[in-house]
Amino acid sequence: MASSAYELAQRLGDEAVRTSVLDAASRLLAVEGPGALALRRIAAEVGCSTTVLYRMFAGKAGLVEALYVEAFERFRRRLAAVPKRDDPLAYLTDLGRAYRANALDERNYYRLMFGEPVPGFRASDDALVRAAATFAILEDALADCAAAGLLVDGDPRHFAASLWAAIHGVVSLELAGHLPDDADEIFDATLIAMGIGLFRK
Repeated sequence: MASSAYELAQRLGDEAVRTSVLDAASRLLAVEGPGALALRRIAAEVGCSTTVLYRMFAGKAGLVEALYVEAFERFRRRLAAVPKRDDPLAYLTDLGRAYRANALDERNYYRLMFGEPVPGFRASDDALVRAAATFAILEDALADCAAAGLLVDGDPRHFAASLWAAIHGVVSLELAGHLPDDADEIFDATLIAMGIGLFRK
């Protein structure tokens, strides 16, 4: 008899079990909607008891918040893994591509970050602080560009928000199926267009 996802993860420890549960919950949310986020349903999907879920998340509200935090943590790790470059503009471009790659690879979690897939969910102050900290990587990259004299006059934090908005917009269109097959080229064109507006000639 094949082992359940819970049994397989249990051999690796609590963190693996937690990841297995969150991945199952994010899939159920994406495929079946918020009604699937009943602890009994998730437990059946993973192959564990609801007691395990209560122990780890203290209930449905804790599970949904854990999904939200996990989404941003995966995003942060993806950006943090981008190697620094001597050329701050090249590094910023690499961060933009990592943003898109994370969204495409973690679609279920990406929707949790920027949509409202669970009616009534409001992230706690602590979760919001942890989510906002993710964007410090992008803000620091823009600050490095400013220090190198590459940016036009203005607040690097505002430029970081503008760049984020542009990348988020094109990625969201791609995820929704509104872009043609040459989405790679369209994304690169977006980065170029932002560069024309933000960086000195």
